[in-house]
Amino acid sequence: MTTVAVNKEVLCWAMGRSGLTVEDLQNKFPKIEQWTSGKSQPTLRQLESLAKVTSTPLGFFFLKSPPEERLPVPHFRTLGDEDVHKPSPELLETVHLMQQRQSWMREYLIEQGRERILFVQSARLNEQPALIAKQIRHILDFDEGWAASYSTWTDALKALREAIEAAKILIVVNGIVGNNTHRKLDPSEFRGFVLVDDYAPLVFVNGADTKAAQMFTLAHELAHVFFGSSAAFDLREMSPANDPMEKACNSVAAEFLIPESQLRRIWPSVNNETEPFQAIARRFKISALVAARRALDLHLINRSDFLEFYRAYQQDERRTAASRPDGGDFYANQNLRVGQRFVSTVIRAVKEGKLLYTEAYKLTSLYGKAFEHYASHLGMGGV
Repeated sequence: MTTVAVNKEVLCWAMGRSGLTVEDLQNKFPKIEQWTSGKSQPTLRQLESLAKVTSTPLGFFFLKSPPEERLPVPHFRTLGDEDVHKPSPELLETVHLMQQRQSWMREYLIEQGRERILFVQSARLNEQPALIAKQIRHILDFDEGWAASYSTWTDALKALREAIEAAKILIVVNGIVGNNTHRKLDPSEFRGFVLVDDYAPLVFVNGADTKAAQMFTLAHELAHVFFGSSAAFDLREMSPANDPMEKACNSVAAEFLIPESQLRRIWPSVNNETEPFQAIARRFKISALVAARRALDLHLINRSDFLEFYRAYQQDERRTAASRPDGGDFYANQNLRVGQRFVSTVIRAVKEGKLLYTEAYKLTSLYGKAFEHYASHLGMGGV
């Protein structure tokens, strides 16, 4: 049987980036130690299987040395380890897929004669966070107390997502790579990222993260769009990396969700309650975690108080997440994983003959009948 000559260093690199243990790989590929030692070589079929298992593009195995994979945007890490951190294959593929969507959307909108989005890169670092937050609310057609009209903060989160999409920002919330439920995204690596563009800005929220964190991530990403700065970030302990742009985005996000003047006005009364952060959360329709973080930033509580609350809150969230069933409604998932505005544009382009089915499948991660069924669900059947 014909074998393929593969550089040993490339094989070891692929194994390392996969995140799988040597034992896991040996169970699937009993001869893998012989391949890495150079005693034997894999067949093409074995190499294709190895590429799939390690989430490595097949073409990489034909390189003379391991490639250096870098994110196309800065990756800000709260704990300051961005220089040594290597992005996971899941993060890399997700960013590349979003770039493909954005690139196609940009070209399509320009072809349709659409105008640039004027608020992109309209803010400056030396501006007051309150002024930028006010501008964001204006664009989203929100008033300062916008969240109070919703019964729960989950309803407010949904309204925020819809307002962002209505403002012509592409929004994706997904906890897996495309629709592959076997490849989950790790919130400890990143909570979200932003790809800024003046025709098709895109924000991505890690759907594997807690709902509480997603609200703040969205607000943080909105600030990035207004500053005109693309980035990925983890916001550990809801803190920004030691970077001027990240700190500015956090300040704007906090002011957007909980205006300082309002929180200081109610603090004396809520601070006397048994659960002050829950009281703030009920008023502003945000999570208690965001409320606690805002109180810390305004020096209403000390850091040890915040960390104590943060750790207890995270434990509760993890227990809740563990008891929550996987899956869910297919169409509701696609509304988040692809976005109604984006997929509607793709379907329209297919109907107009400006986009092939195969290209539409790749852009949406929906293939064959799944694409057609979702189009019918949106009232755009007959593609």
